Amino acid sequence: MRADRVFAYGAAAGLVADRILGDPRRGHPVAAFGRAAAAVERSLWTARPDTQRARGVLHTAVCVGGAAAVGALAAAAVRRGPAPLRIALTAAATWAVVGGTSLGREARAIGAALDSGDIAAARARLPHLCGRDPHSLDARQIARAVVESVAENTSDAVVGALVWGAVGGVPGLLAFRAVNTLDAMVGHRSPRHLRYGWASARLDDVAGWPGARLTAAAAVLAGPDRRGAARAWKADAGAHPSPNAGPVEAAFAGALGVRMGGTLSYAGRTEHRPVLNGAGRPAGTADIARAVRLSRQVTWLALGACAAGRTLVSGALAARAGKGLR
Repeated sequence: MRADRVFAYGAAAGLVADRILGDPRRGHPVAAFGRAAAAVERSLWTARPDTQRARGVLHTAVCVGGAAAVGALAAAAVRRGPAPLRIALTAAATWAVVGGTSLGREARAIGAALDSGDIAAARARLPHLCGRDPHSLDARQIARAVVESVAENTSDAVVGALVWGAVGGVPGLLAFRAVNTLDAMVGHRSPRHLRYGWASARLDDVAGWPGARLTAAAAVLAGPDRRGAARAWKADAGAHPSPNAGPVEAAFAGALGVRMGGTLSYAGRTEHRPVLNGAGRPAGTADIARAVRLSRQVTWLALGACAAGRTLVSGALAARAGKGLR
């Protein structure tokens, strides 16, 4: 069986497994990677500012390269095996790296708490979904934070992995998840990681670029307001401080008809971000479920696009190879 079909069937099976099983409560492969990456950081981090960036580059290379190497070894072990075995490996890798079901589950749990008027429970659950400081947020601000997180994580936790799986197979799936996890661990602007995490943050920007644009495009196609999504993406995405979160959040905001952005707080640090889709209404509790539904639709559209793209490229390469043999 051709590699493009192995990816399509395997990735689809992995998404179904994620939908049915969600993330494992114990022994999650991403958590194991996080522990290994933390151990590498403990061995490399230094208080000397002049060497922090170089050591951070090495940290990123070791961790991402190690994840890609594990994927390459696994793929090589089954390369000559039967197609079901190769599909199963792709399915297992996809299930391990995507987090769409857990994303939706956490978002809906916060929405349920808000619906019942239990804002304390909603605040307690919000850190499971994003790094925003929940203590001073009211119900509407929590709802906005959840919708924004669903949008951004649809790209980070699902679509980006599918894109790099289509490009690089199992090694691509694992490498992308490693990049995204490292950015969450050391890519923020804390005093400890400002220089050390530079390489991880920049690599995440590069790796996330195609997945973010595919996520935004799928949100335009799948959203209830296509024109609003396209308009918000074009008008507001560039004002966002993140080159990848901007298109995704703007497209989701326009598709759902809500406003995103504005003032927010991370670990005691206040940021004033531009408003996305300023013509929309404030996000409410009901929009959490709508965002989760849109996220799922975007996921399957993205899989179709990735599978089709890989098939087209494989066909073009096969045709070129055939011409070369004549």
